[in-house]
Amino acid sequence: MKFILQLFFIWLIYAVSDLVVSFLDLPIPASVFGMILLFLMLVSGVVKVQYIEKATTFLNKHLSFFFIPFAVGLMNYGGLIKASGVQLLIMIIVSSAIGLLMTSGLTQFLARRVASKHEHKHEQSNFH
Repeated sequence: MKFILQLFFIWLIYAVSDLVVSFLDLPIPASVFGMILLFLMLVSGVVKVQYIEKATTFLNKHLSFFFIPFAVGLMNYGGLIKASGVQLLIMIIVSSAIGLLMTSGLTQFLARRVASKHEHKHEQSNFH
């Protein structure tokens, strides 16, 4: 029952984000807006990880299953892929590299920031 409630809560966040995006006519997909909304709720502490942990673990475990419709849909665009395959491949590689570099840079920045906070606290405790 807990799993169903968590799944419903995640769906509810998506439904609310869909309404907000439609109402405000935002140029962003409702699913992306929903992820941002969920992230902000997690960071602010409004939503605790344990409220959604079982459902998100299940969804992440079966993530590849959700790409099957996308892969099947690509079969309809064989001509486009054949004509522009090299350009598409270059765009995929470049955008993936940018995403990886941004993620690694942000991770390193945050790790250094946390380390400096711990170091600063340690220095203050040794000073007194």
